[in-house]
Amino acid sequence: MFEVAQGIPGLPDLTQPSQLIQFGAKVLRTFLILVGLVGFMGFVLAVLNFSRRRDESETGDMLGQWLVGYSVLLRLLLHAALVFALSIAGFFLCSTLGTRYHFWEQARVAQVAESVAGERLEQTAPQVRYTIQEPYSYNTQVGNRLVRVQETRPVTRFLTVAGSQIEVKIDQTLDPQKSDRAIYRVNFNGDYQVTNQLREAQNFFFEIPQPNSYSLLQNFKVEQNGTTLPQSNPGDYGFPFRLGPGEQTRFRVTYQAQGAPRWVYNANGQLLSNFRLSVLANFPGADFASGIVPTEAKVEERGTRFTWVFDGNVSVLNPFGVFTATSRVRNTGVLPRLLLLAPALFLWWLLLLYLSLPMSLRDVAIAGGLFFACILALTYFSRTIDSQLAWLVISLFFLAVSWGLGRTWRASLAAFISTIAGGVLPVLGLLVPYSGLTLSLAGLLSVAWLAALNWYGFYRLDREIR
Repeated sequence: MFEVAQGIPGLPDLTQPSQLIQFGAKVLRTFLILVGLVGFMGFVLAVLNFSRRRDESETGDMLGQWLVGYSVLLRLLLHAALVFALSIAGFFLCSTLGTRYHFWEQARVAQVAESVAGERLEQTAPQVRYTIQEPYSYNTQVGNRLVRVQETRPVTRFLTVAGSQIEVKIDQTLDPQKSDRAIYRVNFNGDYQVTNQLREAQNFFFEIPQPNSYSLLQNFKVEQNGTTLPQSNPGDYGFPFRLGPGEQTRFRVTYQAQGAPRWVYNANGQLLSNFRLSVLANFPGADFASGIVPTEAKVEERGTRFTWVFDGNVSVLNPFGVFTATSRVRNTGVLPRLLLLAPALFLWWLLLLYLSLPMSLRDVAIAGGLFFACILALTYFSRTIDSQLAWLVISLFFLAVSWGLGRTWRASLAAFISTIAGGVLPVLGLLVPYSGLTLSLAGLLSVAWLAALNWYGFYRLDREIR
């Protein structure tokens, strides 16, 4: 059974009603506190402005200067409050998206695994059994004497199969009960040669078990030298025969089976001699199972033919055969990690913008909306196309819109470079395999840009806040 796909534990998910109610209560409480704080500051400003009008002396001038400084501080506090609000809102947005994306990734992995789930169809190699009478002795007490008794007892021995020539054809189809799950239809033909290597004639039993874990088994038939052998007991597939010394016979086993999308042949610890197994997987995406590399694999019809050939004696511990190789689910966990770090990347980018060109409250609000809108688009585009390609396309829009932050072409160029160093490259660095190298380049570019701007006078920065 597969575990139910779950989101990242411990992170807020605003798609859940309970967490949404808690978040709304916290927002309302914070809003009331901010209203009270803004009202108090407005009252203080009104009192100071009224006092300045009534007092035109030197004290009034000092109060006016202090009032101007206080208004600048208040403006900076408004910027800080806006950045803080954008960061908090972005954190809740990104944590929700990260939890949802993690849930989607887990569901996709479970869906891929479910498409080839189920027990494997396993055919065990036949055994040739015979019984001999083996002498043994034991001591027993008769009266007051210890007597040694000589007797015989039946002992079961096994004869090695002299040769195996097996042809298997596997077709893959959809399970009628689950349309998204694949099953195998197997056509099995096995020819086995048995040679009496004993010095005398002996009675043998040829035992061939049914395949394990099938959902449907048809036309299971065992033939000896072209003659169909009748089944003596239900479920008992042991067939007696007799061979003289050095005499040989052939058995043929055929059936059609249906079951899970994995078929293997189990030697069951026996020595395989003159063994040849040819499996035609008549569908795309087939691969050999259990790590037993086939002697030959070639494309045939709509699939691949795998052939195992063992001329001498060989013992194969693990069952080997064919299974359906599903497409790998790559780069899982990349987007949730990026979404968790997105608010920090936003603050990095915003700091570069503040140090590169004048920013008004309106500019900060639009920049925040632009950044998180691009992150939102990346999250959902990544479900259909590669995340790196999606970000390259989104970053073109990101850079084009960021150009409008400047009032002159030099200021626009400063916003463009800041967006590359603080927005595009850090996000790309968390998407590519070499994240550390890309983030290092982004940090180096950011520092180099600020040094060129402030130490080498790239352009005259007007630090007045618009």
